[in-house]
Amino acid sequence: MGVNYYKVLGVDRGANDDDLKKAYRKLAMKWHPDKNPTNKKEAEAKFKQISEAYEVLSDSQKRSIYDQLGEEGLKGQQPPGAGGPGASSFYPGGAQSTSFHFNPRSADDIFAEFFGFNAPLSGMSGMGGMGGMGGMSGGTGGMRGDPRFYAGSPMFSNEFRSSRFGTESSASNMPRPLHKAAPIENRLPVTLADLYKGAAKKMKISREVIDANGRVSQQEEILTIDIKPGWKKGTKITFPEKGNEAPTMTPADIVFIVEEKPHDVFTREGNDLVMTEKISLVEALTGYTVRVTTLDGRSLSVPISSVIHPSYEEVIPGEGMPLPKEPSKKGNLRVKFNIKFPSRLTADQKDGIKRLFGC
Repeated sequence: MGVNYYKVLGVDRGANDDDLKKAYRKLAMKWHPDKNPTNKKEAEAKFKQISEAYEVLSDSQKRSIYDQLGEEGLKGQQPPGAGGPGASSFYPGGAQSTSFHFNPRSADDIFAEFFGFNAPLSGMSGMGGMGGMGGMSGGTGGMRGDPRFYAGSPMFSNEFRSSRFGTESSASNMPRPLHKAAPIENRLPVTLADLYKGAAKKMKISREVIDANGRVSQQEEILTIDIKPGWKKGTKITFPEKGNEAPTMTPADIVFIVEEKPHDVFTREGNDLVMTEKISLVEALTGYTVRVTTLDGRSLSVPISSVIHPSYEEVIPGEGMPLPKEPSKKGNLRVKFNIKFPSRLTADQKDGIKRLFGC
């Protein structure tokens, strides 16, 4: 029946790319031969099988052929029930073709490609009795990807340097992480009141961390975000290197991006606050008092004696949003009006209006 690659990685047949990467990362770190000196032969076999399983299942063409024909068909052998000598092999979709033959890549190459560096300890295979990896790496030797072997790692002690590599200078040439992961962005909905007054938000995150032995675990942490008065939509708050850890990558920054929650009364236009009052035609013509509760809980009363027409706007200085760079200064509160006109008038009412306005 051949090897069950899904079972090797401990995933189900519907596993996606993220599932495969997570499974490979965990198993490759666990079974790397240089982390298993007491049972190196078993580790080498498992490490090779894990790498082969990942190579097949992470490649859509190889995976499709494997799902149809199994390991034997993938490697150009005669799968069960495929017919006699000379029978055609099959590509995905059932189309006949010449025989597909899969040759697994070096487990070391797959490991180096996955973790982002190549042969970190090449050239050191003769030091301290390190040796190679039983032919799996094509003679490159070395311990690929184990966080204990990074220069500057807590596990890279003076004792380890002298006993494993012979000299301090060897350790100074060890590779460091090659690149930083892309930022992880998250929306941060904030009320207009919090953006007016300022507030503190606590966010729980969960991320993968790697200990000194290379084990991957989940860690939860509480991040505190200090919302400053006057911050606007789109403001970014960055927590450096709080993303998932990986052996050859600097963890990603976690970035929160401010979004303004809708308010029942106010909308924001730059540093100004805008509100709309519904009034009758009589109020528009005879006078009206605007009563409003501000975002910090104060009550304002603003009498208007002018005639209020449809495009009229009452401006109340200094009652808008704080300026981000000068919170002691504020924009304006602008009051607009929605005037309700009567749907119909009687003849007497029309005559009265004409007399009132001298028409």
